[in-house]
Amino acid sequence: MTSPAAARILVVEDEPKMASLVCDYLRAAGHEPQCLADGRDVVPAYREHRHDLILLDLMLPGRGGLDICRELRTFSDVPIVMLTARVEEADRLLGLDLGADDYICKTPFSPREIVARVKAILRRSRQADQKDPPAVQVDEDGVRAAYHGTPLDLTPIEFRLLKTLAGAPGRVFSRDLLLDRLHADQRAVTDRAVDTHVKNLRRKLEAAGADPECIRSIYGVGYRFDG
Repeated sequence: MTSPAAARILVVEDEPKMASLVCDYLRAAGHEPQCLADGRDVVPAYREHRHDLILLDLMLPGRGGLDICRELRTFSDVPIVMLTARVEEADRLLGLDLGADDYICKTPFSPREIVARVKAILRRSRQADQKDPPAVQVDEDGVRAAYHGTPLDLTPIEFRLLKTLAGAPGRVFSRDLLLDRLHADQRAVTDRAVDTHVKNLRRKLEAAGADPECIRSIYGVGYRFDG
């Protein structure tokens, strides 16, 4: 019988022995792992199975982990834990800036640590799912949004901005990352354009009854939605 705490976990690792060991530990902890070795298979596999968490290696054949993480974050908030042997600070910051929830170095390798991190992240994710309904309601199919039931008259860019920020309250998004979310065509725009969109979005949220600082500026970094 499956444990109520069991999670479907996608393990993306191209070293067979390491992947097998991680999966064994995850099964022993009551989870249901699926292993992949080629980066090109990750997004299709997630779209089909909608895993509860992804353990994602940084260096993969076919497609790199950072690129995969970037695409996943355009349509999903699934918890992502990056696995890497590279410990440079730039890699760490880039991985987290692209939307990874955690970052584990494989040297030295500790499958027990991975299982412990997975448990902690799943607990936080499930607690967030059980909270009261959010103040901001976003209808992706209808491209509509409301604040406590009051409709918001948003431009497409403002809608994507609100969807991104309100979809991960408390998380700080850099201007560069927000630009990636706002302009799918990769047009040449400056990161300061985000400031203008945030200003307009704040004004519309305030008119609907929200605190004008519900989208908070984080000096030198970007923005955070505090609800």
